[in-house]
Amino acid sequence: MQFAFSDCFLGGGRRVIKHSSQSIAVEPQVLDLLIYLIENRDRVVSKDDLIASIWGGRIVSDATLTSRTYAARKAIGDTGQDQRLIRTIARKGLRFVGSVRAEPESAIRPPTEALAERRLAPPSLSERPAIAVLPFANMSGDPEQEYFSDGISEDIITALSKLRWFFVIARNSSFIYKGRSVLMKDVANELGVRYVLEGSVRKAGDRLRITAQLNDVDTGSHLWAEKYDREVTDVFAIQDEITETVVASIEPQLYAAESFHAKRKPPGNMDAWDLVMRALSHFWQVTRQDNLIAQTFLEQAVALDPHNGEALGLLAASLTFCVYAGWAEASTAVPAAERAALAAIEADDQDPWAHYGLGCVHLLRRRFDDSLAALELALRLNPNFSLAQGVYGFALAMCGRWQEADAATCRALRLSPWDPFAALYHGIAAYAQFVGRNYDEAMRLARAAIRLRADHVAGHRILTAAAAMAGERGVMQEALQQLKSVQPSFSLSWIESHMPFKHEADRAHYIEAFRRAGLD
Repeated sequence: MQFAFSDCFLGGGRRVIKHSSQSIAVEPQVLDLLIYLIENRDRVVSKDDLIASIWGGRIVSDATLTSRTYAARKAIGDTGQDQRLIRTIARKGLRFVGSVRAEPESAIRPPTEALAERRLAPPSLSERPAIAVLPFANMSGDPEQEYFSDGISEDIITALSKLRWFFVIARNSSFIYKGRSVLMKDVANELGVRYVLEGSVRKAGDRLRITAQLNDVDTGSHLWAEKYDREVTDVFAIQDEITETVVASIEPQLYAAESFHAKRKPPGNMDAWDLVMRALSHFWQVTRQDNLIAQTFLEQAVALDPHNGEALGLLAASLTFCVYAGWAEASTAVPAAERAALAAIEADDQDPWAHYGLGCVHLLRRRFDDSLAALELALRLNPNFSLAQGVYGFALAMCGRWQEADAATCRALRLSPWDPFAALYHGIAAYAQFVGRNYDEAMRLARAAIRLRADHVAGHRILTAAAAMAGERGVMQEALQQLKSVQPSFSLSWIESHMPFKHEADRAHYIEAFRRAGLD
């Protein structure tokens, strides 16, 4: 069925929602919630009804249900104060109270016909942006390869949906363009998206060539393009590898593009999403000043929307990073980060950034098991989250599990070799080798971190410590001088108060290195 109510239209089968003639991108669970409430508008729907129908009976927190209800109301122009359309019935549940006109789904013409007469409005810039993944074209001329090209597209859709910060159009909607030559503008208008990912698969003998391209339809630009040549061995392993690589590569491109769109707006017209994207562009710069600017933007976003999980999670991440880098005092930054992380999880307990932020807080609080659990949950929610993977390696290293830490940082670098935090990953890998008493390898990795970022504090710390333990006095003295220039506050007392060692032997090992270096 399709439903019309107030100034909204909802196509259940096509999973399209429009408000004031604009296509609105919403998360699948939010759309499912709306459809269920409308279809059962003759009664009060209980929390148990919603959990059974939308979450399949899985345990769901009250915060999750509240955030989905908030998003549903926002999508159709309703609020928790007005409750013109979705009303909360105390201690009973929710009921859709708007006047609804329902029509058979067959009344909706397919996109090919509709495009000939009209163009749907693009999503509002105040809404979270959406991306569509078109079915990858099979260029092999072999119908049997169709399953592989379709599988690549479907896996990328699934992996992108874990990012949470972007809406990803469902497979059934994007696959209506399979086998057709279409204009990106038409796809964007019909599906209500800003970004479109397209690609192709060509097989020749025992070789596969896979190409992919990310388009910003709003600006008409190509944000990213890559080709992958592989030997045909295990097609499923290739499919997994390409999916992982593509998603990890395009995620920072999406954030950068969103920051570009936000910068085009006058400061007074920026909404919470714009502010988060502006903040993220500074967070990626990995400097003290940029993190302070990022925190200002995030505080503004939270002031506009106190339940903005993205802003809260990123704020926790920025605050804890400043503590690790020696740019902020733990006594003030960690409590603020913990409040932000917990509020982010309350707003959206499926957001990997929220759990990443909490994992960083737990580590600084010396809650080692909790830290590892939170970071592991962040990685389950988004296996391609390179920053969480790198910091997970740091947490493992601080727990003395240096070989596992080394493997985690290697995975972070493989996921995102050109990551803004690549120097951090090299520095963590260096520390892991230091814990393992492999001082030459620790120095090599520390130098790699410093080559990527001359101001990378951890790289200078580990280079100093490893050189001291290896007896490389010239390297040690030069490294310590550089360390003091990038972190003047560094001292033995700073190590005691800010470095969260689980084992006394590891703490003593690190302290001894700096005593040998002559640090006070």
